[in-house]
Formats: sequence, structure tokens, C-alpha cells
Amino acid sequence: MGKVSQKKNNSSIQVLKTLQVLIQGNYSMNELIEILNEKETEPVFNNSVLSKYINTCRYCGMVIPKINNKYYVAKIPFGLDLSVIDVDLLKSLQTYVKDEMSVKCSKYIDAFIEKIDHFSNKQIVKVDKKTFNITVELFELAIAKKCKVKLIFKNRCSLTGIPKCIKEEKGKIYFNVYNKRMRSIELSRLSGVELLGQRYIDPLDGDQVVVFKLSGGLAKRYEARSNEKVELCNDGSIIVTNRNENKELLFSRLLRYDDKCELLQPKIYREEMKILINNMLNNYGVN
Repeated sequence: MGKVSQKKNNSSIQVLKTLQVLIQGNYSMNELIEILNEKETEPVFNNSVLSKYINTCRYCGMVIPKINNKYYVAKIPFGLDLSVIDVDLLKSLQTYVKDEMSVKCSKYIDAFIEKIDHFSNKQIVKVDKKTFNITVELFELAIAKKCKVKLIFKNRCSLTGIPKCIKEEKGKIYFNVYNKRMRSIELSRLSGVELLGQRYIDPLDGDQVVVFKLSGGLAKRYEARSNEKVELCNDGSIIVTNRNENKELLFSRLLRYDDKCELLQPKIYREEMKILINNMLNNYGVN
């Protein structure tokens, strides 16, 4: 009985060793085998054994997808449950170090934040037919929680940005993400989606100001609303400053003004309007 107990104990320790390495980074099977065997007196980890240990971790409630041949710890039941305040404090700390301290210190803090991220309640989902609904739900959750997402492409590149919306065009699903500009990413191009702990400030929060320009006869007959201010230009056009109008209603109204209207600010709205117009043109077969 003693030998059986000892054997089980050794297996449990090896599972914990495997989990410890998995949490520290994203590695391929060969990389995991090499790292784990380095600390052993003789090689005990191989493809077959390590696969069993990873599956044991999965059985215990850990989500460990394989994306681009690398294993990611997507979710662990005992991970750090970071609150919004925790995330904001970490972000402020990271920003302060980058602005006020040396490049070396900035690298240290980036590595520290990355390590915390591995132990946090982050989620990564592998994109395939089986996880289609989960992937869409994760993206929608990121929008609801105002958290940035990391899109992992099949070509091994990645994109981190602000999730805006999900679009369906001609049977294809697109994730709209803002990263310096609006980007529309087709779901089939992705191999994984990660929900990051980084919070963002939505342009719709607080006092949202939208500026657009009207020209021609429309400028002469336009009646400003109670939440708008109008500035007359030398060429007869007008600049309208609009505050806190519902974005969908505002877009619908501005589209009716056709080419007599130009949306100037904010930049993210300009990009969203471009995508909206292009999608409309595609629907009607206009190139």
C-alpha cells in the first residue's frame, strides 16, 4: 500500500509542476518538456505523460486551450479575482513608471504586470466551430465589462484593442475593435480571443462631444437642437457641436444628411461611420 500511495503522490507533484510552468508562460509541448525536464535528475516528462497531466488540470476546472501549438492557461478556478479598482491601480502604476522612471524600470513593471495577468481571472478561448458561441459571448462580455481584448490570429500575430461591436455580413462574423483606428476582423482569421484585465474608458461615458459639419442648403435651414451649438463658417457651412446624443440615433440622423454632412470629431466615431457606410454599400453591391 505504501508504494501505491507514494506513486500517486509523485504523480500529483508532477501535475503541480506542470501547472506551475503553464501559469508562468505560454509554451509549446516541446518547450514544456524541455523546461520541466531541466529540474529532474533524469527525463521523466514526455509527450504522452505531459498530455495526461494537462488533461488532469483541465479535469480540475482549468481551461487550457492549445492555440497556434502553444498551451494557454485561459482560466483557473483559484485565480486572482482582480476588481476594477485593482486593475486601475495597476494601470496607473504602470503609466507612472513609464513616464517618471527609467526604461529598465519600465521593463520590470511590464514583466510584473504580465506575471500578474497569468495568475489573474483572465479568459482565453480557442476559436473553432465548437467554441463559436463561447467566443462571441466572451467578446460581448468584454464590451459589457469595458475590458480590452487580445485577438490572436492564425498567422501568429495578435492585436490588442477596445471591443466595440459584433457585425454579421453575408453570413460572416466580424469583431469590430478600436486600436488607433477602427478595425473589422473576420472571425475566421482568428485562432484565439483573450479577455484582458485592462479596463478602458468608453467614449460614450461622461460628457460626449460630437462635432460635424453641414454645407449647402442644409446648413441654411438647419435648426439646432437644445444640446447643440452652431458656428457659422466663411464659406456658408456650419460647424455643429453636439453633446450626449445617443450614438445610434445620431448616426441615423447624420446618414440622412448624405454628402452635405461630414463627421469631424471624435476620431473613433469617424472610423465607425466609415465602416457603417462601407457595409451599407456592400449590401447593395456598390463598390
